[in-house]
Amino acid sequence: MKVLNLYSGLGGNRRYWKNVNVTAVENNEQIASVYRKLFPKDKLVIGDAHAYLLNHFREYDFIWSSPPCQSHSKMMRATRHTINTYPDLKLYEEILLLKYFFDGSWAVENITPYYDPLVEPSVKIGRHLFWSNYSIAPFDAPELKGFFSAAPAELKKWLGYSYKGNIYYKGNHDGGQVLRNCVHPELGLHVFSESKKSGSARIKSKAITIKQKQQAYEIRY
Repeated sequence: MKVLNLYSGLGGNRRYWKNVNVTAVENNEQIASVYRKLFPKDKLVIGDAHAYLLNHFREYDFIWSSPPCQSHSKMMRATRHTINTYPDLKLYEEILLLKYFFDGSWAVENITPYYDPLVEPSVKIGRHLFWSNYSIAPFDAPELKGFFSAAPAELKKWLGYSYKGNIYYKGNHDGGQVLRNCVHPELGLHVFSESKKSGSARIKSKAITIKQKQQAYEIRY
């Protein structure tokens, strides 16, 4: 199965995927270097995930996208937040592109925003919203007590990572932020596995429809 993993980060969502041929796209070279060590067999593209999706989406069987969540976060409305910015609507551009033009299975992940989502999500699991073209069953996502204040070492242990040192986003002094942006591997596996169940159902349904059309044709002629 050919899989596109957009805004791959450290690959938390991808960690337990098996029997897949993955292309990961990440624009931060430091983050990408850790991803490469964790998943050496994946094809890694360092670049703009949004642009890559538009140019290559027809090449894959399954697409996962986790666009940046900061501009949608409830922290944008926190009283101590002094920087205002527009919500990054690339999130919805990708949902609409995949919904109307992609033939495979797809899932777009983001956090619960400070506003009512502009496109109704398929499911909410923990702090995550998912938009998809298949059913995702409820799931008890692993949680970490004190998640937002947890130290990098605690977050690494929770996610099952063991790389040395901390990674910082541009202008950010929180070494845990890149880890908090990860989807927990167990949740990533659940969402991916649900796509395979629905994919099999769609193939079976399509086969039945074709057979019905053939039978109707035979009866008519």
